[in-house]
Amino acid sequence: MARYKNYNLDQTKFIPIVFSDQIIPGTFEHTLSFLIDEHLDMSVFDARYKNDDVGSPAYDPSLLLKIILAAYARGHTSSRQIERLCRENIIFMALSADSQPHFTTIASFITQMDDVIQPLFTEVLLVCSHQGLIGGEMFAIDGCKMPSNASKDHSGTHAEFAKKQKKINRAVRRLLAKHREEDASGQDNNPTRRGAEEKNIDSLRRASRKIKKFCAVNEDRKGLKGKVVKSNITDNDSAKMLTSHGVIQGYNGVAAVDDKHQIIVGAQAFGQGPENNLLKPMI
Repeated sequence: MARYKNYNLDQTKFIPIVFSDQIIPGTFEHTLSFLIDEHLDMSVFDARYKNDDVGSPAYDPSLLLKIILAAYARGHTSSRQIERLCRENIIFMALSADSQPHFTTIASFITQMDDVIQPLFTEVLLVCSHQGLIGGEMFAIDGCKMPSNASKDHSGTHAEFAKKQKKINRAVRRLLAKHREEDASGQDNNPTRRGAEEKNIDSLRRASRKIKKFCAVNEDRKGLKGKVVKSNITDNDSAKMLTSHGVIQGYNGVAAVDDKHQIIVGAQAFGQGPENNLLKPMI
């Protein structure tokens, strides 16, 4: 009969960890920490905080930027995922000094980065140039279509939106008329079904108001040739585009890469599928 080593899960073990020793020289995390601590001007974030005299101390922007960029480099873009990494992954524990910021703090910080990320990107390129990592002789420019956080169902021209709104309003009127008839005849014997229909009415009314508000403040989008193209109620900067995986609602992410060490020297997201007119703005 086979014999196995004994084991016991009901035990404890103390493992001493020095967080600074987890950021090993030569790794991406070490380079990231070095750049942020030694070369980037993080004072651009100071104006966002109003807690000089009152309020709780805030998380250091350098710490938050480290864990966010490290997570993005691994393909983790959710603030909840980043929060979990700071609790469970030793590298992220070290980068965050085991501070474990809440996902709402991470998400709020990310939304504040839009107007400062370009200067930080430029500072990184200056460091790369100073280190001789940019050859400056040949650049490759290409695009990659990426989905946005918007539904294709919310896309259309203003004429299509008007038809959709009329259809929604007709559905609401039919349901309301049905309820009035039931109330008058006393035939409503299914409160569960009635409650579901009332929720549906509220949902349809919100959709109708959303379409009306969008069309009131936005004009029809024009394509490269001046023709009207589909807008999107959720994210009007994005566009419908054909990819190898079908049609998506998203962006065309175009990057310019230096040949010497594959340093990205320029990157921009465009709300259009064709790339034939994007060479000049990228250059």
